[in-house]
Amino acid sequence: MAEDAHYMSVRRMSDALRARELSAVELADVHLRRIDAVDGSLGAYLARTPELAREQAAAADAVLAKGDGGPLMGVPMQLKDNMATRGVATTCASRMLETYVPPYDAAVTGALGQAGAVLLGKGNMDEYAMGSSSETSAFKPVHNPWDLERVPGGSSGGPAAAVAAGLAPYALGSDTGGSIRQPAALCGVVGLKPTYGLVSRYGLIAFASSLDQIGPLTRTVEDAALVLNAIAGHDARDSTSIEAPVADYTRGLEDGVRGLRVGVVSELFGEGIDPEVARVTREAIVQLETLGAIVDWDVSLPTSRAALAVYYVLAPSECSANLARYDGVKYGYADQGERSLMAALEATRRDGFGAEVKRRILMGTYALSAGYYDAYYKKAQQVRTLIRREFDEAFERLDVLVTPTSPTVAFKLGEIVDPIVMHANDVCTVPANVAGLPGISVPCGFVEALPVGMQLIGPHLSEATLLRTAHAYEQATGWHDVHPAL
Repeated sequence: MAEDAHYMSVRRMSDALRARELSAVELADVHLRRIDAVDGSLGAYLARTPELAREQAAAADAVLAKGDGGPLMGVPMQLKDNMATRGVATTCASRMLETYVPPYDAAVTGALGQAGAVLLGKGNMDEYAMGSSSETSAFKPVHNPWDLERVPGGSSGGPAAAVAAGLAPYALGSDTGGSIRQPAALCGVVGLKPTYGLVSRYGLIAFASSLDQIGPLTRTVEDAALVLNAIAGHDARDSTSIEAPVADYTRGLEDGVRGLRVGVVSELFGEGIDPEVARVTREAIVQLETLGAIVDWDVSLPTSRAALAVYYVLAPSECSANLARYDGVKYGYADQGERSLMAALEATRRDGFGAEVKRRILMGTYALSAGYYDAYYKKAQQVRTLIRREFDEAFERLDVLVTPTSPTVAFKLGEIVDPIVMHANDVCTVPANVAGLPGISVPCGFVEALPVGMQLIGPHLSEATLLRTAHAYEQATGWHDVHPAL
């Protein structure tokens, strides 16, 4: 059993560990061997932590031997490399933080540690989470396990590829404009972006503070619920953390979708969406209808098309402010040449940041500058309010909204060089971030042997409804049981 364990679900691994069918140390070793064998062609990991993994696994075995521990006890996992891990390099896939080793754990790192998780390593990503392809990593690109010549999506491309390829049963990613859901769709796994503030951002290296949210990437919807149970909750260390009751997200998963009111967002099935992706997603919605959901096939959210423009004002503006801390003085990369302070600062940022990061800093600095603040940043915030209101009105009569997750299937590495075209990959996912809403991507089929994802969006704190809907679809179709032939 142990050698075949790398494609088990988290739930199945947990059951096997409790039944003592295998040990946590054996399970960790299976995944470490899998990483050694496969990751050279994928690039899903930046740092690997085999010694730590075996140490944590041995501790989990001791707990399990007493009959204690929750469902994540002894189960291996990966963390995206923008979440602080005490004593383990956390680079954000950037030269700027290449040697940074945090002296503390992120809130989610600590929560999973308390749950008995086993850290296999840190996931590769777009530099500072800025990208939709995981090609902007300063160290190496990530490859899609379904086709090694294609991208896995981004910025959580490493976590998505690792889960799809059996290099980790689950991973945590961060989602600023779709960076969990879009790579989940392109790699054929489940990706959940919780309500903004439901999961603490303490220890998440900031990109855009009003948009960033941590969430799980898993093989099954139930696994996503199990992981969310461990990481959700109020954290006084995060000023944006919400004080809301945390449910057991596995409860009600089997309740089905009969009577659920589902709306199909017409604006996100038209221009810019690949017709085959739209067709596969519509077939998935028909399946929901077959299961008893009440589907409104023509829901108009006209302002949602402006979300992409709003996002590409707000996110660069916030990243411009957040990344100002990298000055070559306090920590991170520093230019060591003999020159003035200003010259050293310029050289540090020129050589420490990659092209996409510098591009977004410039965009944000411009949008915040005197004379342009009202025209760009203030206007974007006003439109953001309109987008939120439009969603609120839709959810007065609907429970869930449905769109494709990504406008296309995975494209080839190096195929998209125009930043504007690359940014358009976020068109379906950014509305949920702009409005602070939860969203989930679930595999719904293939186009030319490449995965397609269906996105479900709900009102604030509707994670239980989204998980129930996604689970009903997943169990009726079985796409989650199809794995890439590496």
